[in-house]
Amino acid sequence: MREVVDGVFELRLGYVNVHLVVTDDGLVLVDTGLPGRSPLIERGLRGIRRSLGEVTTILVTHHHPDHVGNLADLRKRTGARAIAHAADAPHITGAFPPAAPAGPIGKLVGRLIGTVQPTKIDQLITADGSEPVPGFTALHTPGHTRGHVSFLLDRAGGVLFAGDAAASRRGRVTGPPRVVTADPAGAGNSLARLAELEFEHAVFGHGRAVTGMAAEVFRKAVS
Repeated sequence: MREVVDGVFELRLGYVNVHLVVTDDGLVLVDTGLPGRSPLIERGLRGIRRSLGEVTTILVTHHHPDHVGNLADLRKRTGARAIAHAADAPHITGAFPPAAPAGPIGKLVGRLIGTVQPTKIDQLITADGSEPVPGFTALHTPGHTRGHVSFLLDRAGGVLFAGDAAASRRGRVTGPPRVVTADPAGAGNSLARLAELEFEHAVFGHGRAVTGMAAEVFRKAVS
C-alpha cells in the first residue's frame, strides 16, 4: 500500500491497481481487483493500521472483471455500498450474463481470472458531474465501456481516478488498449475531455500514479 497524496493510497494487485481514500465518513475503495483478492486488500489495510470494516463505500469505474471481480465478496465482508454507472450496472448484477470465453486463449484467460460473482449495486450514477460521495465528482468517460466513470477528488489540488479511461507508462499517459475497448473513438473523446480538466495528481487502473502537474501530462497525450 503506497500513499500517493495525503489519505489517498494505491495498492497494486498484480497488473491492476485499486485505490483507497481516507475520509471523515470512513474508507472509500475505488475498484476491487480480480476475484479472490480480499485477503490482499485486507493485508494492505493492516499495513496502514486500517481494516476492511472501515470501508463504507466502493466506487466502481467499470464492469471489467479485473475491476469488479472482487466486488461481491467485499460487499459481504464490509457491508459497504457499491456505486456504479447505470450503463454498466447490468453487467455487474448479472442482468447481462458475461460472454463465454472464445477459443483456447479465451478459455485460458477465463480460468486465470476466475468466476466473477454478480452482486447488487446500491447506488446508480445517472448524471455526469454528480457527487456520489462528498468530495468526489463522477465523470462519465465512456468508450472503454459504455458506463465507464472516472472520479475527481477535491483534495491536494485535485486527484483524478482515471480507471481505464487512461493508463500510464513511464510517466506518459495513453488511452486504453483498443482490443479491450468497446468504442475506441469514444475512449479518445473521453481522454480529451479529461485533459481539459484541472488536477494535480492522477491514478490509474493500470500504471503508476502521476503526482504533480498531472493535467499537463494528459494534455500532452492528446496534443
